[in-house]
Amino acid sequence: MKTQTQPGHWDIPTPDQTAADRARERQSRLTKPPGSLGVLEEVAVKLAALQGTPLPRSRPAAALLFAADHAVTRHGVSPYPSAVTAAMVENFLRGGAASSVLCRQLGVPLHVVDVGVLRQPARPPDEGISFRRDPVADEPGGDLRVEDAMSETTFRRALAAGAEEVDKLPDDVRLVMLGEMGIGNTTAAAAVAALLLGRKAEEVVGRGTGVDNAGLARKVEVVGDAVRRLEGAGPERAVQSAGGRDIAALVGAAARAIERRKVVLVDGFIVSVAMLALERMAPGAREWMLFAHRSAEAGHQHVLEALGARPMLDLGLRLGEGSGALTALPLVDAACALHAGMATFEEAGVPDRGQG
Repeated sequence: MKTQTQPGHWDIPTPDQTAADRARERQSRLTKPPGSLGVLEEVAVKLAALQGTPLPRSRPAAALLFAADHAVTRHGVSPYPSAVTAAMVENFLRGGAASSVLCRQLGVPLHVVDVGVLRQPARPPDEGISFRRDPVADEPGGDLRVEDAMSETTFRRALAAGAEEVDKLPDDVRLVMLGEMGIGNTTAAAAVAALLLGRKAEEVVGRGTGVDNAGLARKVEVVGDAVRRLEGAGPERAVQSAGGRDIAALVGAAARAIERRKVVLVDGFIVSVAMLALERMAPGAREWMLFAHRSAEAGHQHVLEALGARPMLDLGLRLGEGSGALTALPLVDAACALHAGMATFEEAGVPDRGQG
């Protein structure tokens, strides 16, 4: 079964409130003061609702990373040349990138999907890492400052590329972590965020991979031009015209994961922008998301507020690649382990409140 690639036609499941109530009741009987595990308790109850069981699980989990180049780099919005995208894809495949290391450490398979990188990798992936170049990678991408980043056809195909990668996952995968790689994609994400939030460019543009003050000013100017060109755009038009194939693939992957009742552990700024676009296209999708961290990128806080999100971590991360989601995965593991493994007051023979 394939997902719909028509925004607004995704089948967003309804969380199971009975399972959530049972999980919450179990939390009240565990050998601890009520609420003493804070967010970890909230995560367990939320997962119970989404998985339809009072004893939810965080594993198996999988990490999906979508890579694409962006024509907007011609304006000097990044200190790195676009060739770095292809070089980093090879770094993922050889196991040397941050996300590769974290996946290996956590025992999580890494799936790298090329949806628009100008140069194909020259080496096969290491064990535990898969690679696929989707046909949408061969379609042209536009400079979002002056033209659409994608045609409508390419946009649909990028959505489908993300969905297809999720369709390859085993049914028992419970948690999907999404990441991206693409020089220039913080500029694209900032443009989409500005359009979705109705904010000025300077409110959402950050330093990305580390631009200096002059580079930051160029990014603000570029995003401002794109926002003026696309003023009033809805979420589909915003992603198609100001985003990129990596951002569109993130939307499609999350939508399909949710249709398959898999929880999405959301990474930083770029993935969060894609998730905001998905929620605008398919209201209710946000219920299936856990938010890993608050990025150091300027616009991320505005996006999190629009999603009503409370991220688990605030470590000043701004690498992307799904690294923040992977860093937060052990917390989700801990939430599930504590919820299932702690004894109740009755089991431990420990007096509860009000007992003699």
